[in-house]
Amino acid sequence: MTETATAALELGLVNDLRQIAGIAGKIDRFCADREISPEIAYGVNLALEELLSNTIEHGYPDDEPHRIEIILRQEGESLVVIVVDDGKTFNPARASAADHGASLEDSYEDGLGLLLVNHMMDQVEHQRRADCNVVILTKSITAE
Repeated sequence: MTETATAALELGLVNDLRQIAGIAGKIDRFCADREISPEIAYGVNLALEELLSNTIEHGYPDDEPHRIEIILRQEGESLVVIVVDDGKTFNPARASAADHGASLEDSYEDGLGLLLVNHMMDQVEHQRRADCNVVILTKSITAE
C-alpha cells in the first residue's frame, strides 16, 4: 500500500480479509492531513470495510489472488473513494432492504451491510468497465 501523491491516496490489496485492517489508519491520516473530521473518516472506513468484506467474501468464484484497487481523493467539498475489483458484477447501490426478522448473520448475507454503505455515504455509484466493478463512494466533508 502506497500513497502516490498528496492529492490522492492509492491503495492496493489482494482478496484477503486480513489486508483490510491496514487501510483504516491510512485513510485516517489522509483525512487528518486535510482537516477532514474524524467522524467522516470513521464513516468512510466503515463503509469501505463493509464493501471490501463483501467483495472478498462473495465476489470471486475461485481461490486465486485478485487485486483490489482503492483511490481516495478530496474533490472540493467531497471525499471520493473509488474501488475497482475484477469480481462478479455486483451493484452495492442496489442493496435490498434486509428482512428485519432474520438473524443477524442472515441479515448481513441479505444486504444489511450494503444498506450501511448506502447510509454512510452521500452517493454510491456502480459502473462495469473492462470486466471490473468500479464503485464510487462520495461523502460531503462540510459541517452539517
